[in-house]
Amino acid sequence: MTDNSSSSVGSDDGIDADETTAPADDRSDASQPETESDDETERSLTLAGFHDACQRAGRPVLTAGGVARALEYPRETVDEQLEALEAAGEVESLSVSTDPVVWYPSELEDLTDRERVVVFPKRREIVVDRPEQFTRAQLSQFAHLADTNGENGYRYEVRPEDVWQAPHDSFDALARTMRQALGQRSDELEDWVESQWDRARQFRLVTHDDGYTVLEAQSAEIMGNVARQKLDEEHVHAPISETEDWVREGAEAAIKRVLYEAGYPVDDQRELATGEELSIELQVRLRDYQQTWVDRFSEAGEGVFVGPPGSGKTVAAMGAMAHVGGETLILVPSRDLARQWNEELLAQTSLEADQIGQYHGGQKNVRPVTIATYQIAGMDRHRSLFDDREWGLVVFDECQHVPSDVYRRSTHLQSRHRLGLSASPIREDDRQTEIFTLVGPPIGTDWEALFEDGFVAEPELEIRYVPWGDDEQANAYGSADGREKYRIAARNRGKVDDVRYLLSAHPDSKALVFVDYLEQGRAIAEAVDAPFLSGETPHHERRRLLEEFRRNERELLVVSRVGDEGIDLPTADLAIIASGLGGSRRQGTQRAGRTMRPAGGALVYVLATRGTREEDFARKQLQHLGRKGMTVREQNVDIED
Repeated sequence: MTDNSSSSVGSDDGIDADETTAPADDRSDASQPETESDDETERSLTLAGFHDACQRAGRPVLTAGGVARALEYPRETVDEQLEALEAAGEVESLSVSTDPVVWYPSELEDLTDRERVVVFPKRREIVVDRPEQFTRAQLSQFAHLADTNGENGYRYEVRPEDVWQAPHDSFDALARTMRQALGQRSDELEDWVESQWDRARQFRLVTHDDGYTVLEAQSAEIMGNVARQKLDEEHVHAPISETEDWVREGAEAAIKRVLYEAGYPVDDQRELATGEELSIELQVRLRDYQQTWVDRFSEAGEGVFVGPPGSGKTVAAMGAMAHVGGETLILVPSRDLARQWNEELLAQTSLEADQIGQYHGGQKNVRPVTIATYQIAGMDRHRSLFDDREWGLVVFDECQHVPSDVYRRSTHLQSRHRLGLSASPIREDDRQTEIFTLVGPPIGTDWEALFEDGFVAEPELEIRYVPWGDDEQANAYGSADGREKYRIAARNRGKVDDVRYLLSAHPDSKALVFVDYLEQGRAIAEAVDAPFLSGETPHHERRRLLEEFRRNERELLVVSRVGDEGIDLPTADLAIIASGLGGSRRQGTQRAGRTMRPAGGALVYVLATRGTREEDFARKQLQHLGRKGMTVREQNVDIED
C-alpha cells in the first residue's frame, strides 16, 4: 500500500476590493509617509509609505491608482515616484491583464514579518497577519476567531454575541480595548459595536417583592415595539406598567430565547436560589487561561466554557464550583460520564465521597453535589426531586445538546449560576444560539493560543482517499440512491486494509479506530485482533477495557459512536476515523480531540472512499478544525495486489 498526491486544505481570507481604504479620520500624521513640502504635488513616496498603502488596501500588491487612492496622492506624482523606487530597487512592477502595472516591494518580508491589522468595518471583519499575543488577547474580548490559514494569518469576526458578552463595565472601556487591538480607531465599527452594547442593556428579568418574575425594559418604546410584539400569553400574564410585564412562571427561558433571537439579550437579575453553602477547595492550580474563564464566569454568573478536548474544561468547572461555594447539580449525557465526574471530583477537590451522589439508571442518590443524566433530570417523575432542592450552580456538560427537545427540558431547572461545557458548541441545525440563551454566553480561549503555549498538542490531520476494496461494493454504490450510497461508501472493505496498513506503519502508537457501523466495527476488530467497544458492550466491560487502555495495558481499541461523547475516552497517539464522515463538525472535533494532550506527535487519519460523497463530507468536517489552526493534509491511497 502506498500514498501519493499530497496537497493541503487551505482557506480564503475573503478580502473584497470595495473595502480596502481606511477611513480618512484614521490617518494620523505619524502614519503618513515623510513629506518634503506642504504642497501636495511635492509629496515624496517612500518604501514605508508604500507599505502603509498596502496595509490600508489589505493587499501586498497595488496598482499606481490603488496607491494614489490609499494615500490620497495625485496619480501623476505616484506614477513618477513608483518608477523612482523601482530604479532604486525598493519595489518591482509586473504587467497584468486587468491593469497596466501592479507594484510590490522588492523585499516582501518587510511587509510580512511584522504584525499588520486590516479592518473591514462593513463586514465587521478583522484580518491580522502575524499577530502578537497581546493583540490576540485583546481581540478575544470582543471578536471571534473565525479562520486561520496555519501560516500566521487570522480572520476575526465581530458578532453581536461577542459584543453582548464583552467583559467590560462600560462601552468606553470596550472601545479602548478595540483601539489597542486594532492600533487605530475605526469609527464605523465602533458605532456598530456601541449599538450592540446598548441592545444588550434594554431588557432584564428581575424578582418582584412579592416573589414573581418581571420583565423590565429601558423604555416604553422598546417594550412596545419589541417585547410586546414578540411575546404572547404563553410568556407573560399582563402589563404592570409601560415598561414592565408580569412573567408566567417557567417562561423565563423561553422569553430569553425569543428576545435573544430578536437581537436583544436579556440581563437575568432574578433573585434565584443560591442553595445551601458548600465549601469546595481545588487540589490543583488552575492554568492562567482557566483562571480567566472562572473570573469571567464569576462576573456574569453564567457562561459556557469553550475549549478543545484536553484544555481542562472539567477542572475549570470545578474552579467555578469552588467560587460559587454552593450545592451543585451536574448534568451529563451518560452514566459513564457521571461516574467519571464522580472520580474527578474526588481526585481534584476537597469533597468527600458522601457529599457526591449520582442519579441515573444505575444509582439514584441526591446529595450536595449530584451528577445526573439529562434524560433523567428532564422526566416529570424525577424532576421534582431536583426542583425541590435549591442549587447554587447547575453545570451542563456537553451543552451543545441543550437545544434538542429531550435535553431542553433540563434547562427549566433554574439556578443563580449556570455553566456549560463544550469543545465545539455548534449544531448542524443552526440552533447553537439557543445554547447561549438557555445557559450563558461563550467564554474561552482560541485553540491556536493553546497549541502555541503547549497546553494542548496540535494533532496532524490527514484525509486519505481509499479505493474500493472490491468491485461488488463499487457496483452497488453506482446503482444505489441517497442515504444508501453513503452507507455503502462508509463500509468500503478497502478501509480494512488501510487500517491495517496504518497500524503497521505506527507500531508503537496507542490507537483508537472509530466507526459508525456495528458490522464494520466487528470486521475491523477481527482483522486487527482488538476489542470492539460499542453501545452493546456492557458497562462493566467498557470500564475494564478503557482502564486497560488508560494504564497502557492495551494499545488498540475499535470504538463506535458511543465514544464520541458518551464516555471519556483516554487520549491516544493515533486516531483512525474509518467511517462517520456524514456526521457533524462537532463529531469531527470530538474524534480528533482524542489525540489532544500536552505531549506532541499525535496523528489523525480520516478514511474516505475515493470518488464518492465521502470526499466532500471529510473536507467539510475537517475544514472546521482547519479554521481553528490545525494543518490538514490530503493523500490518495493505492492498494497493491
